[in-house]
Amino acid sequence: MLRFVIDPGANHGVGVAFTDRVDASGQGRGGAGFEGFNLGRADEDPTVLEHVDSLRSRLGLGPVMVCHQVHGNEVWRVRPDDVEGWIPQRYLGNRVEGQPKLPIADAMVTDLPGVALAIRVADCMPIMLADPKAGVVGAAHAGRVGFLAGVLPATVKIMCDMGATELLAWLGPHICGRCYEVPAEMAEQVWAKYPATRAVTRQGAPALDLGAGALAQLESLGVAAVGLDPCTFEGDDFFSHRRDHGAGRLAGLVWNAHDAH
Repeated sequence: MLRFVIDPGANHGVGVAFTDRVDASGQGRGGAGFEGFNLGRADEDPTVLEHVDSLRSRLGLGPVMVCHQVHGNEVWRVRPDDVEGWIPQRYLGNRVEGQPKLPIADAMVTDLPGVALAIRVADCMPIMLADPKAGVVGAAHAGRVGFLAGVLPATVKIMCDMGATELLAWLGPHICGRCYEVPAEMAEQVWAKYPATRAVTRQGAPALDLGAGALAQLESLGVAAVGLDPCTFEGDDFFSHRRDHGAGRLAGLVWNAHDAH
């Protein structure tokens, strides 16, 4: 259920968590599809809301905000009107009658205390960001397309516009460079622009190390970043879209436990 947790009390009021697919009964290892602690693909898995409730209870969370991720670089600033009247069914968007559509974005930022931002992935990078002193947090969905589209610089810029000056970032579980094989022409194009992404698979095929690329880019943006990033493809404790097409989703979350202003 929870693979990594940084307690707000040890992180100047900012909490960070990344989930895996293993539920409380130990189910979820191995196998394909939605088995285990799925936090996405609610159209095919009726247990998602149960998992959201369980996660909120374990972490002591209030509203958990999610967006409709499309592998782009749009950043949604979550404001009080977006959170007002939040109920767990909001997590599912308009799949629940009477609930609004989820905003289309691949990153979220907020300075609202007690509001968690959640990014859902199954091989892409979930990247959580925060300036605890400024009370600003952000969450980005960075797969290959979104990373190349500039979702991380876009997120950092908006957080800085909101007053962040000393940003930290945590990179969660995603597919590693040894497993993310891509066509040679694509690899050459990405390597030329982002040299840190250069990788080869165990079989010697061209590959992309998006995690290394993200860490290098964040460093260039003045963000102190760390990787908490086992490979989703290798580890059967994780959902992996490339390994199990149409799999469920893990989540990365970040939140202000209290008002840092």
